[in-house]
Amino acid sequence: MALRMSTLFLRTLREDPADAELPGHKLLVRAGYIRRAAPGIYSWLPLGLRVLRNVEAIVREEMDAMGAQELSFPALLPREPYEATNRWEEYGPNLFRLQDRKGNDMLLGPTHEEMFTLTVKDLFSSYKDLPVSLYQIQTKYRDEARPRAGLLRGREFIMKDSYSFDVDDEGLAAAYQRHRDAYVRIFDRLGFDYVIVHADSGAMGGSASEEFLAISPHGEDTFVRSTTGEYAANVEAVHVPTPAPVDASGVPAAQVLDTPDTPTIETLVASANANHPREDGRAWTAADTLKNVLVMLTHPDGTREPLAIGVPGDREVDAKRLEAQVSPAEPGAFEDKDFAAYPALAKGYIGPGVLGEDKPSGIKYLLDASIGEGTAWVTGADEHGKHVFNLVHGRDFTADGVIHAADIREGDPSPDGNGTLTLARGIEMGHIFQLGRKYADALGLQVLDPNGKLVTVTMGSYGIGVSRAVAAVAEGTLDEIGLCWPREISPADVHVVATGKDQAVFDHADGLVAELEAQGLTVLYDDRPKVSPGVKFKDAELVGVPTIVVVGKGLEQGTVEVKDRRTGERREVPVADAAREIVAEVRPGASA
Repeated sequence: MALRMSTLFLRTLREDPADAELPGHKLLVRAGYIRRAAPGIYSWLPLGLRVLRNVEAIVREEMDAMGAQELSFPALLPREPYEATNRWEEYGPNLFRLQDRKGNDMLLGPTHEEMFTLTVKDLFSSYKDLPVSLYQIQTKYRDEARPRAGLLRGREFIMKDSYSFDVDDEGLAAAYQRHRDAYVRIFDRLGFDYVIVHADSGAMGGSASEEFLAISPHGEDTFVRSTTGEYAANVEAVHVPTPAPVDASGVPAAQVLDTPDTPTIETLVASANANHPREDGRAWTAADTLKNVLVMLTHPDGTREPLAIGVPGDREVDAKRLEAQVSPAEPGAFEDKDFAAYPALAKGYIGPGVLGEDKPSGIKYLLDASIGEGTAWVTGADEHGKHVFNLVHGRDFTADGVIHAADIREGDPSPDGNGTLTLARGIEMGHIFQLGRKYADALGLQVLDPNGKLVTVTMGSYGIGVSRAVAAVAEGTLDEIGLCWPREISPADVHVVATGKDQAVFDHADGLVAELEAQGLTVLYDDRPKVSPGVKFKDAELVGVPTIVVVGKGLEQGTVEVKDRRTGERREVPVADAAREIVAEVRPGASA
């Protein structure tokens, strides 16, 4: 039965909603696909639900085709499994925690590794039962701090998560590749540009890790690609090679010099050039300075720990890279009250002299990996109004370790040695991990091997953001006038628009709709009798069904108009041939 707009639960909006920031989010609300219920929580209206179900169907088809089996776990889960893996604490404030009437701790599932692992443990005991891949499409919950991106960053969302179970690493590698191939097919069918990048596993753990990112200027993730090689990675996963040591024998001894009123890199560079010019005649730049950044880490158990990070003065600490490096702790600002607790720190003039677990401050000190041994720097002398010049890494100071935290820039050398890096933005759509034995160890998932000995099962984890796929496709395919769905996930195959007041128009439109439905097409039919053609056309463009058919003035010449929503191309088709031509366009090779 056609989706008749005269009775369809649909109201389009002409103005952008006040709480929507991204173009796709605005259009999904305006076109009547979703409706905000609470911050980061959305109701799926009839058209939106159709798109969501179409995405789910693609995911199911490809997962089933690769041999995975679908099941479904509850969203409401007990505390104990997550406590066993330490994620009850690791998830921190992102986890929705609650209690039942008896006071038992529960949670709303953010992801389901624990449940999959325990289910296999309960039912399988022999290597003969493996390998197996299981998946579900289920609602997940995470209490995002800033849920302002619509479906792309919601607190309630739908995800496909799947897990492979094998007795050895070779089996895991094969399962990982099968999932990877299935993901390529899924994202090819979804109809937007994407890239596969090396990624950081974060709190998930595991070894091999790749992300599937929808390329979008509105994406929350920055990724890099090599200009001449095949290297691609999320910025969090970029590991800059540590430079080879350089000979510092010609560098003069470190010297503390007066640099009054220079608490910033900019003022320091200006003062150094004015009062302490270089002997080689080159001007001092921010790249010659070592900036020591202090952050306060908050661990999942609530304890706080300061951390100092040394980066070149012309770079900033990248928040996402830092978060990935210190996870599951969360980095925050080092505030005035924190300075008061560490009197050895001279704010604005902090240097390596007091930083380090064995130094006066006792604060752990990590150097960015880009800072090679033998390099000389201008940095704080741990005294107000003074900096130290010619301070050589390895000769004059060391750190407690290395961190990959400085921002990555366009033109930086590619870590694989091929060309330089380019930066782009993307939306995380899928993430695949070789988890290994982290969760199997924590929950005691073992099976008997061919020799009758217990071995720990090795796992892979593979996720796809199903509800965010709707948003990602919207962002990647929209234009200045509305949504523009790829055919495979569109809420309808054809949008028939009846225009004018003549009953004959509606009679012809009714007949055409019936013919199209008889051929198995889904039709969105604008049969509203007292709505102007202009409003109907704008709604059709906004809703974004890929084929629009206008039944109206052309009937006098015996034609209807067929419009391609994406290209804007229009053509007149004889009424007698309309159904056949529309079916051929929607389903190439088919005929009415």
